[in-house]
Amino acid sequence: IYKKGKFRPEPVYTQAPVKIKAKNPATIVDVEHIALQVDAKNAKVLVDGQAYPVNKWAITRYGDLKFEPTSYFGKAAGVEYSFSLHNPKLLTGPVQQALKVESVSKLSSILTLRFKDEIPERGEDILNTLLAAYNSGIASEKNMLAANTLNFVEDRLANIAHDLDSIEREVQQYRAQKGAIDISTQGRLFLENVSSNDQKLSDVNMQLSVLNQVENYVLSKNGSEGIVPSTLGVNDATLSNLVSKLYTAELEYESLRKTTAENNPMLQSLKGQIDKIKPGILENIRNQRRSLVSTRSNLSTTNSSYASVLREMPEQERQLIDINRQQSIKSEIYTFLLQKREETALSYASNVAGNRVIDKASSTNDPVSPKKKLVYLISIAIAVLIGIGLVTGKETLNRKIMFRQEIESLTSYPIIGEIATTGSKEQIVIGEGKKTFIAEQFRRLRATLQFIDINSRRKRVLVTSSIAGEGKSFVATNVALTMALSGKKVVLLDFDLNNPSLSHKLNLYPSVGISEYLNDACTLSDIINTTPIHKNLFFISSGKLPENPTELIMNGKAEELLNDLDGSFDYIIIDTPPVSPVTDAYLLSPYCDGTLYVIRHGYTPKVFVERIDENNRINKLNNVGIVFNGVQPRGFGKRNYGYGYGYGYIHQDKAYRKRLVV
Repeated sequence: IYKKGKFRPEPVYTQAPVKIKAKNPATIVDVEHIALQVDAKNAKVLVDGQAYPVNKWAITRYGDLKFEPTSYFGKAAGVEYSFSLHNPKLLTGPVQQALKVESVSKLSSILTLRFKDEIPERGEDILNTLLAAYNSGIASEKNMLAANTLNFVEDRLANIAHDLDSIEREVQQYRAQKGAIDISTQGRLFLENVSSNDQKLSDVNMQLSVLNQVENYVLSKNGSEGIVPSTLGVNDATLSNLVSKLYTAELEYESLRKTTAENNPMLQSLKGQIDKIKPGILENIRNQRRSLVSTRSNLSTTNSSYASVLREMPEQERQLIDINRQQSIKSEIYTFLLQKREETALSYASNVAGNRVIDKASSTNDPVSPKKKLVYLISIAIAVLIGIGLVTGKETLNRKIMFRQEIESLTSYPIIGEIATTGSKEQIVIGEGKKTFIAEQFRRLRATLQFIDINSRRKRVLVTSSIAGEGKSFVATNVALTMALSGKKVVLLDFDLNNPSLSHKLNLYPSVGISEYLNDACTLSDIINTTPIHKNLFFISSGKLPENPTELIMNGKAEELLNDLDGSFDYIIIDTPPVSPVTDAYLLSPYCDGTLYVIRHGYTPKVFVERIDENNRINKLNNVGIVFNGVQPRGFGKRNYGYGYGYGYIHQDKAYRKRLVV
């Protein structure tokens, strides 16, 4: 039975308002949390809204149930309860799983029983009930000998009583037919003698029958598992004691064998005791049988002589003596059986279980399961593992470039710079005095360019990527500005004649540009524009979009343009279209000293990076250096330098810088 709780139903095992009994437990179908309310005023309970009286069998859709009120019945008004029904057979498995039986040691006969249950009181009741049933079973096994004797005696008493009734009716019929007949003095003496002899002969036959049963029991292979025979009627107390000892030893052996190892000294001692008792019983039976057979022979001879005497008596007296003789025999046997029944009943009542409960079941103060600390640790570990698994799985299944190592494994070209993402939409991220993380990354890229063989007379840098959206124009703009800040005269060319974007980034929209120059529609001086960003930075726009940009680049004017610009500028930065859609970058690369190939974190497909080396074997890009753009900082503050690898210049706030100056 459960009570409605804040989050889930709470069991009320010790405070339940009623006890629920099922008339046919074996037919119960498992059901959970059936609504139950108490109407103490009318002595009723409400099950799913249907009222049923207490202390009476009620026919419900869950079976025939009886609701017996407890001391909490009157206090349960207004409380929302529920109850669950379970088939006892289906509960056997869970109970066995929750029960743990352990021996204190391999050589000990003491057992420790443990039972796990969410309700401590219920667990205690289950263990105590289990032990009581176990001890009752042991006592029943010990009483089997007495029970068999009682059954034998009861059966014999019923038969003898029936025989006595028959004989009594025969006597009455005989007297009614023949009249009252007195037995002579000689007849009475004869009757006494022959009755005594008959009783002795009957006792001997009974003892021989019992000896045969005991012998069969001892000689049987699985004697300990059979029904122990009764020794009723055997006058030898030694045999009765031996049979009782054998049965007790075999019971103890079977019980101990189930709970201890085969090499347990107590088990071995019992086995030896059993092996010693059996030969003694068999020898005792043989000796008694010889004596009883001889006695039976003598008694039979005596009976024969009595029979000849009986034939010499008058017929009516002889018949009456014969009837009285049978009655006397049955009466003696009946009296004997009544005496043995009382003796056996006393023995039956005195038997107790040989096991003793040292400590009754008791629950611990703290729950043994689940352990809170262990649950917390496991939960944290699982959460961490799930997080790692999700991240690892996502990154493994992701077909975009996520890590520097992926680039290094897919292409042989070096990574000469990493540009972190800022989360800002600003296109110009470097300027005079700027000490931001990304500004320092572009300064580092500027220094690295010297190591890709840009030391010739011409210093032309081509910037491209695999597909649109990787940030090549952003990189080209800020690389050009970085070089201009170092005192170099730099011109930035928007050679993306398919989808130009530099004019928008610089907010400059000249009327003529590269396409007009290549078509001989203007001169070089007409297309060179200053920028408001820095005095050393100049800009040449793409001009109007031509219909045939690739053919326009191949007319020879592009090389002429670059040669003319060499005389006026220290660096020429050329923003070209991505290499995958068009081949413009490959056409311009022979005129350039180096190539910045931009790859964007989480955006560039791995398949395009795999093709860089393959494409370059066909269409050569000069001095390729990869720029990893849009990298997500991990483990360091975004305002501090130190992300990535080998760069540890830390930005200081303005107040600290002022203190340094002072």
